[in-house]
Amino acid sequence: MGFLPSDDDGPAIGIDLGTTYSCVAVWRHGRVEVIPNDQGNLTTPSCVAFTDTWRLIGDAAMNQAAMNPVNTIFDAKRLIGRKFSDASVQGDMKLWPFEVSSGKDDRPMIVVKYRSEKKEFSPEEISAMVLSKMKETAEHYLDKNVDKAVITVPVYFNDSQREATMDAGAIAGLDVLHIINEPTAAAVAYGLAGKIAGSSSDDGKEKIKKVLIFDLGGGTLDVSVLKIDPGVDIDMAIFEVKATAGDTHLGGEDFNERMVKHMVREFLRRHKRPEIRTDRRALRRLRTACERAKRTLSSTMQTTIEIDSLHAGVDFYATISRAKFEELNIDLFTRCMDTVEKCLRDAGVTDKRTVDEVVLVGGSTRVPKVRSLLQDLFDGKELYRKINPDEAVAHGAAVQAAIINGDATEDELRDVLLLDVTPLSLGVETRGRDMTVLIPRNTTIPVRKEDDFTTCSDNQTTALIKVYEGEGERTKENRLLGKFELTGIPPAKRGVPEIKITYDIDANCVLKVTAEEKTTGRSKSITITSDKGRLSKDKIEKMVKKAEKYKAEDEEEMKKAEDY
Repeated sequence: MGFLPSDDDGPAIGIDLGTTYSCVAVWRHGRVEVIPNDQGNLTTPSCVAFTDTWRLIGDAAMNQAAMNPVNTIFDAKRLIGRKFSDASVQGDMKLWPFEVSSGKDDRPMIVVKYRSEKKEFSPEEISAMVLSKMKETAEHYLDKNVDKAVITVPVYFNDSQREATMDAGAIAGLDVLHIINEPTAAAVAYGLAGKIAGSSSDDGKEKIKKVLIFDLGGGTLDVSVLKIDPGVDIDMAIFEVKATAGDTHLGGEDFNERMVKHMVREFLRRHKRPEIRTDRRALRRLRTACERAKRTLSSTMQTTIEIDSLHAGVDFYATISRAKFEELNIDLFTRCMDTVEKCLRDAGVTDKRTVDEVVLVGGSTRVPKVRSLLQDLFDGKELYRKINPDEAVAHGAAVQAAIINGDATEDELRDVLLLDVTPLSLGVETRGRDMTVLIPRNTTIPVRKEDDFTTCSDNQTTALIKVYEGEGERTKENRLLGKFELTGIPPAKRGVPEIKITYDIDANCVLKVTAEEKTTGRSKSITITSDKGRLSKDKIEKMVKKAEKYKAEDEEEMKKAEDY
């Protein structure tokens, strides 16, 4: 049966759309409430399955994954906003049991069999299904319509990935109030939970703190250094990001994959059956067992993996120690620490003792080796573990949603000002196709930067302005955001005309680029919204209708099952 919420509009919600698990929270009764799903769990697998009868989302999809591996989709976050030809997409495709093909404009499309027909879905549509599940979870809990949300993304998501996430929200029927970075949201949760960790100066006032957020989830690593000012005098807490670093392809899924490969090698050594490498059902069952073993190894020194009739009727039994698991992943753990070091350097932190707290966020921070390496990096400093690593990001997103939507009173929740940074450098292409940076990465936003340029040919009357993001010295190594042409430049020898280029980023991360020829005052500008990479309004509307159709079909099949 379909759920029919009341006519009252509900509050805005905060959604942590994770690679492996998602979480939804809301500000209510003067505090944040993390919302349980229909199984009573506070996190929901970011997993969608298609069968001959209906779609399954969340726990139900995960529970049948081993029986239906080619039609059970996970890791959509590793595809969203990317091109099919991206090296990371090509690498992941070799590990996934489901099919990914190349669609229009090099978009990755997920291919499944649904109701006995071959169907293609974009990563935005799969993510929208997960977001719809979180929306429905909130509506059941609140008994109200919910149509506004703040959604979180990894720090190192580029413009295309952020816009694609907003598209997914729109397809799910959500008005996305804001996209915020995951560690920034976690910092808000930390600041609220501990009232800036209860620290005060000699005069009894809460003091400004320097905090490092280490956020290691299922698919991504984000590290941020923030300055948190409780803002007692101005009645506004200020969360200022000083630097960020991250890896959009490093997390618990990668740890699982190392163990899967190890177990496949062990199976081959014992049973000499190489065809297991293409047995999708066997690999899905093995992956599930390895993830369970990884979790067990966080609390014990050794565990076993037992799978009846894993492949070709052969039972599989193996023992794995925590030491072996750490050996398999030590290079990945080291990459995590390298990212922390990079973030500290970018933040100008030369003395690690000046960092007041190291806050753990994300389920993969439960891995003991990750914690011990991080503690060693900070000379034995005790790590802050007082916030739930699985819920912190959604918690912070719910706070921001309540502030933006006016769901919290001034007495309940002091305003929070988030001063975030640009995750990637922004620049313009100059002669030789070099990348000339105007706004370096980790620059606090909003920001306005300008620089003077000139022509490179005699009597040049037009200039093509190409806007890029990235860290490469050459533009071919970076991502083109947009381009426009400035015309009407007075003919002159090269190097004589003066062209001022201005980059202006507002608080919502919208970039406006303006080029002005100084002698004539002629100017041209472009607002970068990644419309080229985004889905069109018509396309989104079609996907919304398709999503509503599938939902109606699911409800009809569920009603038939209940009647039966």
